[in-house]
Amino acid sequence: MSSEYDVLVTGSAGHLGTALMLSLPSMGYKPLGIDILSSSTTTVVGSVCDRTFIASIFRENPIKHVLHTATLHKPHICSHTKEEFISTNVVGTLTLLEESSKFKDRIESFVFFSTTSAFGTALNPKPGFPAAWIDESVVPQPKNIYGVTKVAAEDMCALVQKESGMPVLVLRTSRFFPEEDDDEDRRTAMSDENLKVLELAYRRCDIEDIVSASICSMKKAKDIRWGKYIISAPPPFNNDESTLDALNRNPAEVVAKAFPEVDAIFKQKGWKHLARIDRVYDSSKSVRELGWHPEYTFGKTLERLARGEQWRSDLTAKVGKKGYHAVSTGVYTKR
Repeated sequence: MSSEYDVLVTGSAGHLGTALMLSLPSMGYKPLGIDILSSSTTTVVGSVCDRTFIASIFRENPIKHVLHTATLHKPHICSHTKEEFISTNVVGTLTLLEESSKFKDRIESFVFFSTTSAFGTALNPKPGFPAAWIDESVVPQPKNIYGVTKVAAEDMCALVQKESGMPVLVLRTSRFFPEEDDDEDRRTAMSDENLKVLELAYRRCDIEDIVSASICSMKKAKDIRWGKYIISAPPPFNNDESTLDALNRNPAEVVAKAFPEVDAIFKQKGWKHLARIDRVYDSSKSVRELGWHPEYTFGKTLERLARGEQWRSDLTAKVGKKGYHAVSTGVYTKR
């Protein structure tokens, strides 16, 4: 391996890992990508759970930043055991934290990519109740092994950061996958593009914006030292009781009030509105503290659509669908 690598990207064959590996070189970084799968964006094949392998990475390369995207995801619940989730998501994260902290005088940032799924049942108020406003103050209530292990890994990050002083930031990203929704009701309610554009108003982020949030985190980590951040396209809604109640009852009215042009744009495309919005992710802390400026907000996306432009980034299309299993399982494609 070259001795010039300054960024370690784990999970380099996955959606976000691929996006980072494609983007970092143009920003002046020299990323080294590791994954258990060989790919065009994987520099070295290896596991985050292999301490000897991970130790060699830090020993042989002047790594300054760690971007830890490797994980077992929600779709793996049907194909992997709880023990495998703990091994990859918790033990793998601990291994990376401990081995990188041995070089804490050199490490400028350790960025752990978590998920808004960690909030679990806090995201789902019962029908008829106002939408839930989700910011960093909401206590996670994980509802499956994916959420449990991501929260545990976050806690591991906090522990090692406190003990070592190494700068560690946790980014809880909202959905950014290009695959169709795994919920059949949502998948059949409207076209995939229609649904994803609407999600930018409350629970989605373009992968290009997640990359830019990652860069901001790398630059700010030394000053912040420790922090958790929601990374999602900033919502166009206010956090007040009447708005949250209206999002539960009639989100079309709320969206049209914020963007009077939306109905004409949707009519031209034959698109619909959602019958209900049950949660809103508030990423204002990320914008404020990380200096993050997302480009693919709901409002800016409407402007692109009005000009006849593509609603998503070129990077999203370039990364493409990755899938999660060796064989197809429903909407998740074959790797």
